[in-house]
Amino acid sequence: MARHYRNRKRILVTGGAGFLGSHLCDRLLDAGNEVLCVDNLFTGTKRNIDHLHSHPQFEFMRHDVTFPLYVEVDQIYNLACPASPVHYQHDPVQTAKTSVHGAINMLGLAKRLKCPILQASTSEVYGDPHMSPQREDYWGNVNPIGLRSCYDEGKRCAETLFFDYHRQHGVPIKVARIFNTYGPRMHPRDGRVVSNFIGQALNNEDITIYGDGSQTRSFCYVDELVDGLIRLMNSDEDVIGPINLGNPGEFSIKELAEKIIAYTGSQSKLTFHDLPSDDPTQRRPDITRAQQLLGWDPKIKLDTGIAHTVEYFQNLLNVKQPQY
Repeated sequence: MARHYRNRKRILVTGGAGFLGSHLCDRLLDAGNEVLCVDNLFTGTKRNIDHLHSHPQFEFMRHDVTFPLYVEVDQIYNLACPASPVHYQHDPVQTAKTSVHGAINMLGLAKRLKCPILQASTSEVYGDPHMSPQREDYWGNVNPIGLRSCYDEGKRCAETLFFDYHRQHGVPIKVARIFNTYGPRMHPRDGRVVSNFIGQALNNEDITIYGDGSQTRSFCYVDELVDGLIRLMNSDEDVIGPINLGNPGEFSIKELAEKIIAYTGSQSKLTFHDLPSDDPTQRRPDITRAQQLLGWDPKIKLDTGIAHTVEYFQNLLNVKQPQY
């Protein structure tokens, strides 16, 4: 559904060929904007944006945000960074550099252009939380030297930079803390539970559960998450965040696996393995700020979103071509 947000703008989306970024590009174009999609294609794929190349208001640039970027735009969405443990632990130094150097470069661009910039932060800044649901004023429980810290601490540092650029230089910022998001265009081998479970179920392989499956997550369908990002970007100037964006519905990992098996009619069995280091046991957003300040309240049920996501993966598995 096309949504119209004010007048046409030229908008930069870093990480725009990724799962979330490509959906954001779609929505921004639907609203009549020009979109400059920047991605180094480490985890993003050309397949995600193939349908946009013929769009007269879409432009793609292959670029790594750890290097400066000199363009002219009206808004910046900074989404560039691997977001799954499999990918961000592959080269942890580069992951930290993407979050930190990428933030510095994009903030420098926003400062020069005097344009608003939105940072896609993450619920991972809360670590393995001691409170649930997690509110934005909770400082978190993060292991600064663990295997996940390249991502967790990289995003925490990026938030620091955003707020300091705002206080010191007056850069108009927006900070979104994104909770688990799922839907079509998820990378089939990103190691996250939704894509893992659907792939295993469609192939009738054992479903791999780490721990006893009692750990919980809250899953937000991608269309609603994108709507939240756009609402935040176009909110009043004094609404800077951080603001949690996620669906507060909470499910155990075992419940998720059972739902996917039931929906796909799979013959898969559940298998249980040791829990990875620093894997949080509970993740659920308090979205009071988003409800009050943005009028944002996700409604899509997990069963509905899973149906759309399974359909995408079924089509993907039938494609006899490389997936990268």
